[in-house]
Amino acid sequence: MEYIEIEKNLVPYRFDVDLDGEMFTFEVNYNPTHDFFTVDLERDGEVLIRGEKLVYGVPLFTDVWDSRFPTPTIIPWDLSGLSQTVTWDTLSVTVFLYMPSEGDESE
Repeated sequence: MEYIEIEKNLVPYRFDVDLDGEMFTFEVNYNPTHDFFTVDLERDGEVLIRGEKLVYGVPLFTDVWDSRFPTPTIIPWDLSGLSQTVTWDTLSVTVFLYMPSEGDESE
């Protein structure tokens, strides 16, 4: 299963990622007071969403999705089953932003 790599030691930072042949810019931010991460999403310089909170097991962008958003579902998930939250201690350790494809049994 594919995932989007988050380099939390660089936060806040921006990076481009190709999702199904479309280029998107992610900006990852961290709230140390409440120990959570958010992402901003842009496509072709257009801001699609700001401050989308990474919530374990909840697909990103579902509340606002339209045809401008990435086609693959992106879900913060831990395939090992060790974590059920997205925190500084779990992101990019056991929790990753997975993009399940048909036939994946992680959901």
